[in-house]
Amino acid sequence: MLNSQGPRRLRAGRIRRRLPTEALILQAADGTRLLAEFDLAPEPRRALVILLHGWEGSSQSSYMITTASRLLSEGLDVLRVNLRDHGESHHLNRELFNSTRSPEVASALESFIGKHDYERIFICGFSLGASFALRIAADSGVDLGLDGAVAICPPVDPARAMDALNTGLFVYERYFFTRWRQSLVRKLEYFPELDYSAELEQARSIDDLNRMFVPKHTIYATVDEYFAAYAVIGDRLASLAMPATIVATIDDPIIPVDDFRRIDPIELLDIEIQRFGGHCGFIESLTARSWIETRMIEILHRYGC
Repeated sequence: MLNSQGPRRLRAGRIRRRLPTEALILQAADGTRLLAEFDLAPEPRRALVILLHGWEGSSQSSYMITTASRLLSEGLDVLRVNLRDHGESHHLNRELFNSTRSPEVASALESFIGKHDYERIFICGFSLGASFALRIAADSGVDLGLDGAVAICPPVDPARAMDALNTGLFVYERYFFTRWRQSLVRKLEYFPELDYSAELEQARSIDDLNRMFVPKHTIYATVDEYFAAYAVIGDRLASLAMPATIVATIDDPIIPVDDFRRIDPIELLDIEIQRFGGHCGFIESLTARSWIETRMIEILHRYGC
């Protein structure tokens, strides 16, 4: 909770006001448009870090802003990318977001990278954004010229993560249900012809929303098929051609730590399991400073940034 609220949120607000951010719209080859924010380091080193937020977060989330600030202080330019229907981007594409849309993100990134001259490029993500980062690195990392990836608390098996949401502290499930429902309501403001307001009125949980929306608004017939499509268990990441690191925690209330043992051993993939940290928080003081920002920079330095 402290990852997004309280002192970290206040600090992020101060940082946000002084960042010389350039708002961009990145276009994928299929016409998909993604909103992004580009920050230039004051003393650049011709290296770029692409940051991807978690589910129902955005490029403006507190953890994204404070992490960007640390990276910029290291001379790294930062591109904060909004996934479809996140942030202020609901109007950009008619079709709804779903968690299997990593190819459109990779394609949009390719259009950006092709217009810039960087010696080193890295992709880092939090939670669902960490899953996107891993899949993009495995599937398109060579084409994008990626030199490394860092994934913070990715959902390895989405079905198990949903079970954890349903059986854990109720506030987590309520938070994501409320945020997702609000996002779907907002989508209707721009595309009323989607006409799913009746389903929204009936839904009382994330499970309800999944059962209603997966068969109608994805290519998957069932929720189980949908979850399996973006799981990173087994050999899903076997095609990694650059180093990647997953950082996870034993006390994560959303991602079962045992799931990380279900990823096949890969020479280029390191998995670090911390005792504490919660879900992407790693808060180390009452001022809500996050250890993961320092660790991310250490990993990127190891990768040659």
